[in-house]
Amino acid sequence: MFYGQATASEQEAEKLPDLLPLDPAITSALQEYPTKGSLDPAIPNDPLIYRFYEIMQMYGMPLKDVIQEQFGDGIMSAIDLTLDVDKVEDTKGNRVKITMFGKFIPYKKW
Repeated sequence: MFYGQATASEQEAEKLPDLLPLDPAITSALQEYPTKGSLDPAIPNDPLIYRFYEIMQMYGMPLKDVIQEQFGDGIMSAIDLTLDVDKVEDTKGNRVKITMFGKFIPYKKW
């Protein structure tokens, strides 16, 4: 919501000023429909976010091939997606474990 990529319901938006130091006037802005995928710039500058971009540049097509090999022609939904971030201790330095759990949606033929 705060990055303009999701929308709060009226009930959620009304609760936020009680939980966070927000001006109550912001509740209406949080209920506006976002323009998803519109983060600027197109190639991110932030080093951590750029690494995700870089990962998709390198491994996006292989991931797509593996998903389609296992499920058929379709996509992994970002609408019905859970994402978990875990810290994994390692003798070579702590590791980041990211798990995406998304619904597969097959493409329909016309």
